[in-house]
Amino acid sequence: MPVIQKETSVAANATVENVLSGSAFEFARANQLLSMGVLGAAAGINVTITVGDQIILEESPAAVGTDYPIIPDEMYYNDVAAMGDRIVVKLRNTTGGAIVGRTIVQATNL
Repeated sequence: MPVIQKETSVAANATVENVLSGSAFEFARANQLLSMGVLGAAAGINVTITVGDQIILEESPAAVGTDYPIIPDEMYYNDVAAMGDRIVVKLRNTTGGAIVGRTIVQATNL
């Protein structure tokens, strides 16, 4: 099962368009069941998730935690990706200080 695990520092009032950019698993290699979790180290991180042309999560506040999302308890977002779909996790910091966002995506081939 492919897993993407990323820790990303988002600067004050900045946006990271895709924390998964550059990952070997950014594009689905087969039809896949996706399970995703995102936590911010502090309040103020907003998350948008898209898979292909599907919006999975419209910009919403991230849950707050000091570590990576706990599997399976904090894997709040699920979808099915078609082969070739791009998986995008966008983080936007709404505060005046940098905040770390932690993302896990598990992909199970169907």
